[in-house]
Formats: sequence, C-alpha cells, structure tokens
Amino acid sequence: ITTVSGNEFLLQSDIDFLILDWFHAIKNAIDRLPKEQRITSRNLEFKLRRSSSIELPHNLDTESKEPKPEHRKSLIFRLNYSASDTNDRNRVKSRLKKFISRRPSLKTLQEKGLIKDQIFGSHLHLVCEHEKSTVPQFVRLCITAVEKRGLDVDGIYRVSGNLATIQKLRFVVNQEEKLNLDDSQWEDIHVVTGALKMFFRELPEPLFPYCFFEQFVEAIKIQDNATRIKSIRSLVKKLPRPNYDTMKILFEHLQKIAAKESVNLMSTQSLGIVFGPTLLRPEKETGNMAVHMLYQNQIVELMLSEYSKIFGSEED
Repeated sequence: ITTVSGNEFLLQSDIDFLILDWFHAIKNAIDRLPKEQRITSRNLEFKLRRSSSIELPHNLDTESKEPKPEHRKSLIFRLNYSASDTNDRNRVKSRLKKFISRRPSLKTLQEKGLIKDQIFGSHLHLVCEHEKSTVPQFVRLCITAVEKRGLDVDGIYRVSGNLATIQKLRFVVNQEEKLNLDDSQWEDIHVVTGALKMFFRELPEPLFPYCFFEQFVEAIKIQDNATRIKSIRSLVKKLPRPNYDTMKILFEHLQKIAAKESVNLMSTQSLGIVFGPTLLRPEKETGNMAVHMLYQNQIVELMLSEYSKIFGSEED
C-alpha cells in the first residue's frame, strides 16, 4: 500500500483467506468514511511477514494526490471494485454449497469403513453396542493396568499424568484395534488413570444419565442412612445395562483403591472429590454449582463405602 505521503507498506502472508480478510477490512473501513476523508496517523507500521507473499487483489488502489504541508502525515485511500469481483465471490459460494450438500454423512463414511467409530466422545451404549459388550473394553484394560501396577502409587487418580501422552493414548484408542497398556510408552500409570478419567469426562451423557441426576441428589439428602442407601440402590438398579455394568466394575475397582488408603493416601472421600464431577453432573449448569459439587462427591463416596449394599444381590 502506497500512501499519499510517500510511505509504502507491504502486507505478506501465505494464507489466502487472511489476505482477503485484510482487504475487506480496509475496504469496509474506508467505505464508512466520507469521500476524501483524511485519517491522521502517526508511526503507522505493518510488520506482517510470512515465508511467501500473496498480492492483494489488483483493484486495491491508492489515490495519488499531493497533500498540503499541514496534512503531510494524513493518509487517503480509495478502493475500487469491479462487477467481476462480486460474480467471482458468488461463484465460489455456489461451489462451496454444492460441495457441502454432496458430502456423505458420517454414518455413510463409518459404514464404508472410511471413518472408525470413536471410543472417546461417543455415547456409552454405542461403544458397548459396537464391541458387543456392556462395559467398554478400554475401561476394562485401564482397570486391569491400574490394579496390576498402581494400587500402591501415592495419589493414584488424583495426580495428573502428562497431558500430551494422555492425548497420544486417546488417539491410539480411537484409531487402532488393539491396545497394549503394558507398552513402555504407557509406563507412567498416571497417564492410564488420566486417560480413563478423560474417557468418562468426554461421554456426551455422563455415566449417571442426566435424567437421574436430580433423583440421586434428592436421595443423598435423605437423613436416615439406611433409607438413603436403599434409595440409592433402587436408582442404580434402574440404570441402563451399560451404565449399570460399567458403574459396578468401576466402583469395585475404586473400592480396591480405597482399601490401600494407608499406602496410596486415597480415601473414599478423596475418590469422591476426584470422580464426583466426572461421573455425574446436571444437563444444564445453574447457580447451584457449588452445592451440586458437594452432592456429587457425597454420592460417589457413599456408593464406595456402601458398595456391597448398593451393588450386591437382594439377599445381601
């Protein structure tokens, strides 16, 4: 861009849409000004340099007039458009609309095997249906790995693993058929526990379904302990099969963690704090977030401490 005061500015980028954004921003700003409007600017600089340059559209021109001395530092721009510019933009929009409308659906791509069913971020029942099970295989693998080499680890499930490695594990789970958690790259058990927690956090609907949230909260408020346990047990029995079976195996595992509290320093209360917000939450957050969090923690803590009464058989 060359200004009437003789200053020249070079805008460079290797990203086409960024160049066009600059162009339209300058054009729109000047279009809002009265003709011949002078914009005073001091120390105006553009230092946008990339590996290669792409020219602005050819119709970006500057008005060449000799400024008066008192306006030596004023800038005057004029942008001229041709009808072909509008036609070009319309053609691009039309082609994009046709491309998008012709794109195959996600279901079609999955049926053709071009896109794998995801484990992370999918509904629990869909993962289980795909695997022909009622408990996701990934959950079982993580639990086995933790019980094999993590029960005695200080702060298990509380200490965070390396996020980059956790994301790498997440990618492997979503892309590959087989997973070996005994591989040296997953040696840090906190990576395994971090990935397991991430799996439950990314469920579109939590392990405790949204429609049960308020019912569990009301149950935990019951003062009489025996009645409270009975109410929680009744709700658990009503859960969909994948939710119930996954919850049962997870809480059985966490009970084993709590049994090693003297070594790993993870009590039922600590596990409640870690897993409460992960396993159950309201569908829509309200102003009672702090209160909900308290109940979330208490529900998990009670279900761990009274595991046999809640998940046991009627005779128990």
